[in-house]
Amino acid sequence: MPEEPCQCPDCQRFYREHDRLIRENPTLRQQQELSWAALQSFRTLAGRVLEDLQKSTPDPGVDSAPAAAAAGGPQEASAQDALQQAVSDLENINAHLFSIEALMERIFDVRVPEPVEQKFREIAGELAPDPLNADRLRLNRLLHQTPDLPDR
Repeated sequence: MPEEPCQCPDCQRFYREHDRLIRENPTLRQQQELSWAALQSFRTLAGRVLEDLQKSTPDPGVDSAPAAAAAGGPQEASAQDALQQAVSDLENINAHLFSIEALMERIFDVRVPEPVEQKFREIAGELAPDPLNADRLRLNRLLHQTPDLPDR
């Protein structure tokens, strides 16, 4: 028996976004471009934040805890440690993003003929039908016994 999808607000938001991305990008080529753009924007933003944080934090080899403790007490040292951990985590994220980028470059080597792209469009319509489609609204109303349009 298949497991029911999670109904928490975060998962529901994910499902809506997932379906929207399929509806708006129903071909292999569009999915390739979308994935590449998302990866590049993530790398750009994470890289820039990492650069800025690295400029404002001491080197990891330098023990800044005594100076921070003298300047602002244990809370300052704890904040400094947390910041250093965040920098370390961002460095790891960036390394993983570079690896993903190298793998994704292989995806762009794949080209499919138009009949296959049409199959992508067909399956996309099945996976993520338009939520505002009249048939879907009617079905939702019948299934959930809720009005599909606000009263006028």
